[in-house]
Amino acid sequence: MLKQFFILCSGADTDILNDCSIGEQNKYAGIGATVFFTALMATIASSYALYTVFDNLYTSIFFGLIWGLLIFNLDRFIVSTIRKRDSILDEILQATPRIFLAIIIAVVISKPLELKIFEKEINQVLLEQKNDLTLANQTQIAEQFNPKIAELESQILSLQSQIDKKETEVNALYNTYITEAEGTSGTMKLGKGPVYKEKREKHDAALAELQQLKTDNKAKISTLENEILTLQGNYKTNVANSQPIIDNFDGLMARVNALNKLPSLPSFFIFLLFLAIETSPIIAKLLSPKGEFDFKLEDQETKIKAWTQQQVAERKLLVKTDNDINNRIYTEIADEDQVINYKRDKARILMQHQADAFLNKQKGVL
Repeated sequence: MLKQFFILCSGADTDILNDCSIGEQNKYAGIGATVFFTALMATIASSYALYTVFDNLYTSIFFGLIWGLLIFNLDRFIVSTIRKRDSILDEILQATPRIFLAIIIAVVISKPLELKIFEKEINQVLLEQKNDLTLANQTQIAEQFNPKIAELESQILSLQSQIDKKETEVNALYNTYITEAEGTSGTMKLGKGPVYKEKREKHDAALAELQQLKTDNKAKISTLENEILTLQGNYKTNVANSQPIIDNFDGLMARVNALNKLPSLPSFFIFLLFLAIETSPIIAKLLSPKGEFDFKLEDQETKIKAWTQQQVAERKLLVKTDNDINNRIYTEIADEDQVINYKRDKARILMQHQADAFLNKQKGVL
């Protein structure tokens, strides 16, 4: 049962192969097994590749099966259309386009499996890329907010500087009237005289201005700080909204690009393995001598070809013979008086009808 299934996979004519030797049947069963397992590997590879795209197991398996059946059909077609020839050069020319197609299929099958085999290494490369993208994303978003935040912080420093400057001035006035009272500066007289009162009033006025300035500037600083907090909140929101995009940066194309950053030699050997598997049925057919199946198949095909050519030749001869007979008959009766008189009568009637029609048309014009 399994042997018949693999023979069916090889694309060989089972009616002919059943009459061949066991060895010949085993050869085509081996070719069919290679075709089947190649299609199986294609199903697994495409299912994994599609899973990285759809993130859905059932969808990936469904389309993976379709892809595996497509590869199976292509491989079966490639193998079944290889015919043994009398010249090795003819066989190579016949197999060349099929080998190119097999190479393409090997690439398509091997690449998704490489992604699975080197999954851990690819994840490490993707992690590094995600970290770089995260930093770059944060920098780009920060460039949208940092200038405004810096401007607001500069305004806060300016307002605070005004307060500090006024405090320095008030402190200086305080020291002035205190030392005046102590007699260590100014009039150098101990006691609270007119000069002391004047300096004290000047200090009190400056102190009132300082209190008002603190009230006004602190209100402005509070407003500016709220704006900074709002901008910082918007920055964090934008970073949080864009981060899932970076976290999901592990699709099929991203993984293929990450695979290309890894050493190429292991991937190349995996590709060679699948190339050998994919081309092995073709190479086996090219290297093996003509077998019993090939001779019987050639006998059947040449038999049909000869019969078809014979039928076509007979039809061509029939047409040629019929034309020759018709030409001879028409040539012989062309000079008979009966035929000439009959044609003359019909021509006279036709000319009369033409003259009547022309007359009726002219009357309609007038």
